[in-house]
Amino acid sequence: MGATSETNPPGLDLPRLGAYLQAQRPGMLSGALTGDVIAGGRSNLTYRVTDGHGRWVVRRPPLGHVLPTAHDMGREHRVVSALADTAVPVPETVLLCEDGDVIGAPFYVMEYVEGVPYRTAEELDALGPARTGGIAAAMIDTLVDLHAVDPKNVGLADFGRPEGFLERQLRRWSKQLEASRSRELPGIDTLHQRLSARIPASPEPTIVHGDYRLDNLLVDADDRITAVLDWEMSTLGDPLTDLALIITYSSAAMADTSSVSNAHTAEGYPDADEIIARYARGSGRDVSALDWYVGLAFFKLAVILEGIHYRHSKGQTVGENFDRIGDAVPRLVDGGLRYLSGS
Repeated sequence: MGATSETNPPGLDLPRLGAYLQAQRPGMLSGALTGDVIAGGRSNLTYRVTDGHGRWVVRRPPLGHVLPTAHDMGREHRVVSALADTAVPVPETVLLCEDGDVIGAPFYVMEYVEGVPYRTAEELDALGPARTGGIAAAMIDTLVDLHAVDPKNVGLADFGRPEGFLERQLRRWSKQLEASRSRELPGIDTLHQRLSARIPASPEPTIVHGDYRLDNLLVDADDRITAVLDWEMSTLGDPLTDLALIITYSSAAMADTSSVSNAHTAEGYPDADEIIARYARGSGRDVSALDWYVGLAFFKLAVILEGIHYRHSKGQTVGENFDRIGDAVPRLVDGGLRYLSGS
């Protein structure tokens, strides 16, 4: 979807953005901005903009139905900025605008980073099993690097409240579900109840990404991770929630779900046991209670996709396949229940 100063992508007024950037960063732009929506995001909106010379990325919340505590541009900007000098690859941030009058919502701007967000098995199959395995290994090792960052050393000691993190996660996603509930979802309340009945003790808290998966990473031609993207759910908390999410995205319950990546089905991509073993070796963490975390990840993904389904039904978000995204929610609920029951 192309855009000029006369034709704006949904949710982004390019002339107003250009005027703001010129005022805040004199000399940054050399001409009028053009831009388009970057496909793939399912919540916050992401745009690629250029003045014909430089390229940047703009992030803003959805067009409507913004839930409490979600879509916080300030938090995203803060964590990406804080990780700039660590082993975790992130884009360089340019500025944060919390004034909703500029383009209609708070937003932030960061440098454009080259790389491919591998989303499909077909994309990875074109590389071959050896390269696919290497990219997946780099994904896991980058997660280990993220969880090794001391929040205090990067100015994020107050980025979250790790005490009672898992209990709050359950409460948060239950509240998000209620805010987006518009239809019957058999089993989702049972899944929540079973998770609440046996919450494990968390290890030492770390920075948690909150939606860590291969298609939220950019990979260069040498199969190196050039950037970790989409930090909207990041906080301080239990690192095993990130690992569990990778396992959940790779589960049979996600098969035939057009709204998520199927990269895990490519030849050479490690299975769940291999992913868990590599993370455990690299991090030194006990992963014996991971089953519960995977059940939580199913619940979380079900709630997230139900929220997107709700916004799409109200015409409040844009993107491909949003008309079918609600079909995945019952399968996720069933997957979570089956996982917790050992089947």
